[in-house]
Amino acid sequence: MLMEYRQRKKLSREALAKIVGVDARTIYRIEKDISIPLVDTYAKIVIALNMNAEEIMTNLKKISENK
Repeated sequence: MLMEYRQRKKLSREALAKIVGVDARTIYRIEKDISIPLVDTYAKIVIALNMNAEEIMTNLKKISENK
């Protein structure tokens, strides 16, 4: 899901990673549900992608289901 939001904003993983202040591999791992983002990292992603409340809740639900 996160990848879809990123692609809608026409951002590469590298561009989003630079905005958020993490490595592009971190964005890859989060998008592929390999790792769960830290709260501050997730907050930065949400802001960078300008996600609305519904998108945030949908994404958080998906993250919690994949734990």
